[in-house]
Amino acid sequence: MASESYNVIVVGAASGIGAAATEHLAAQGVHVFGMDRNLEGMQQLAGRLRAAGHAVDAVGADITDPASIDAAIASVVHSAGQIHGLVNCAGITGTTNIKGHEVSLEDFDRVYAINLRGALIVSQAILKHMLPFGYGRILHVASIAGKEGNAGMAAYSATKAGLIGLVKSIAKDYPETGITINALAPAVIRTPLVDALPDATVKYMTDKIPMRRVGELEEAAAMIAWIVSPACSFTTGFTFDLSGGRATY
Repeated sequence: MASESYNVIVVGAASGIGAAATEHLAAQGVHVFGMDRNLEGMQQLAGRLRAAGHAVDAVGADITDPASIDAAIASVVHSAGQIHGLVNCAGITGTTNIKGHEVSLEDFDRVYAINLRGALIVSQAILKHMLPFGYGRILHVASIAGKEGNAGMAAYSATKAGLIGLVKSIAKDYPETGITINALAPAVIRTPLVDALPDATVKYMTDKIPMRRVGELEEAAAMIAWIVSPACSFTTGFTFDLSGGRATY
């Protein structure tokens, strides 16, 4: 069923940057399909935004499971027709504030499964849909830790660096298709995930930001909305910084 609306999937939309992006996009008139393994939380957000007059639907999906993602995207296609954009905000930090020799392989694998393997899974699923239309905007939320590395966060830093590399690589596969694939590298953004980190970890990251403050969810959401809009048409394979001056490359 075709739709004249601009349809964007936000993965990991129930909280944090994903929820902020969902709200911001919906306020701009975008039809947002929020995907999250926390379906109850996603349904609550979607209900609140629909009550405010916005087009938001909740979809349950697990980014670590290809069958789950394929089924979720198929359901959105059936409902909306063309999917114009996808924002992948799914990510976890894993255990933090530990030295490299203390990193648990089990924890590392858990972080990898979501942050990097999951990004490939969702990219493959959405690309198969976008290619026949000759249009698409894909954005993966990485981290400044993926560029510089954060002490005590080996699993997170390594998988976010891998995510940036993944974006650089696969973007080069589709430069003439009308599909752009980019990443966003935030520094510390005021989210529940950051609030749950040890104070020492947050202080370490904030002290490295020249602006001496954390970023706000609204700032991240506004940048995300532009990157997945038709206006961002000549940038692909790039990692946009949202770092308060911490990184300038």
